[in-house]
Amino acid sequence: MAHSIELLLDERADTAIRQVWQALADAGLPSQVKVASHTNRPHITLVAAERIDPGIDEELEWLVAELPWPAVLGAPLVFGGGRLTLARLVIPSDKLLDTHELVYDECRPYARNLFAHCAPGRWTPHVTLGRRLTPAHVAEALTVGGITADLAAGIVGLRRWDGDAKRDFLIG
Repeated sequence: MAHSIELLLDERADTAIRQVWQALADAGLPSQVKVASHTNRPHITLVAAERIDPGIDEELEWLVAELPWPAVLGAPLVFGGGRLTLARLVIPSDKLLDTHELVYDECRPYARNLFAHCAPGRWTPHVTLGRRLTPAHVAEALTVGGITADLAAGIVGLRRWDGDAKRDFLIG
């Protein structure tokens, strides 16, 4: 299972994204609200890999000391594949891009098989709304309230997700 390092949103943005998840589900569309895990929450994945050693937690405490930061969740976007993933773009500020690159580099010694889509220059910061959508689902999802208006958010926390143990660990 995948492991990841993830930024966490403030309560207002977290609630707004959860409301969109629920609206998608209420419309009969695939939604992250259907992920039945106590660790399921809106987040921005900075780095994902086959495995990330817990030793990285201490190395990333500097980042938590710099929080909170402002962020803007912008337009909806769609990632391709056999089925589609619907997400909200996190407008990539210089601070976010610089931090991503630092975290990616710091994770290298602690990670096995860093996923290519997370590399600097290939990473698209986003918050996932739903997975395994069809093109028709995407068209319908774009009519759901709250999915297109920019959303001011705060980045307030950092966690490491261990997909093997199905646990998250707050950093800092």
